[in-house]
Amino acid sequence: MSEPVLQKPDTESIAARIESIWVYPIKSCAGIQLTESEITIDGLLWDRNWMVVDLEGEAITQREAPAMALIQPAFRMGGLMLRAPGMLPLHLSMDNAEEATRVQLWGESLPAYEMGAVAAQWFTDFLGGSKGPLGPLRLVRFDPEFDRLCDSAWNGREASTTQFADGFGLLVTSTASLAAINKRLTDAGATAIDDRRFRPNIVLAGLDGHGEDMIAEWSILADDNEIRVEHVKPCGRCSIPDVDPTRGVALTGAVSDTLLATRRDPRIDGAPSYGMNAVLRAGAGAIVRVGQTVRARLRFD
Repeated sequence: MSEPVLQKPDTESIAARIESIWVYPIKSCAGIQLTESEITIDGLLWDRNWMVVDLEGEAITQREAPAMALIQPAFRMGGLMLRAPGMLPLHLSMDNAEEATRVQLWGESLPAYEMGAVAAQWFTDFLGGSKGPLGPLRLVRFDPEFDRLCDSAWNGREASTTQFADGFGLLVTSTASLAAINKRLTDAGATAIDDRRFRPNIVLAGLDGHGEDMIAEWSILADDNEIRVEHVKPCGRCSIPDVDPTRGVALTGAVSDTLLATRRDPRIDGAPSYGMNAVLRAGAGAIVRVGQTVRARLRFD
């Protein structure tokens, strides 16, 4: 099996541009593609601000419930509107929440707020009912007063935070990386896929395939405010890229098999990787926009 080989480019910095921007207000549900977004110390505004949990408070994702990919949020009239096949729309306030609770994400106990009985019943009904394999479900919102620190083993001495993301506030991929994966898939007789399989926040254009692996940090001068984003850890991949986001079903493991065959990453003990986890180092409150040019400083370790 091959491993990622980082080829040293001719220069120590390169220019790229932002091709697309995505936020996922509810962890593991469908994303919203935006033309611009505020960037915060936790990541993009509203990203992974809510999460579905079971009665014990354990996070539910597409690993257990592939149909979550069919739950489509949209920003409407100062709130969040959720739609799913066969369901009446659910409107969530961006501000309101009910009693405090604690939930579990990757073994970490986190403070959150219940979003109420109506939201709980909506998710329960759509994802199998109270007697289904997942049982009764709840929707919770991250406690905005809590600082959830990113992994210091990768983040270094400069602390950063995130909300219900798996570990870091931003995931950066590239158009060339998707093209490289799609070539391998189609060469093997499989169907090409789109960015929804990998759930990026920021997709860069103008790089070589998997060129985001080589980036140490990139910056944008936006509205007289410098944004600096550091790439800190390769994104190890689970089975979610094998979920068809259009049908909400887990397919055969063509995507995972391709990553296992071509993207075993020695930086994360040989696990397959795609994209880079990243954190904001400067520019909280600034706006990132599709089409902006970024200046990327490369690493050669």
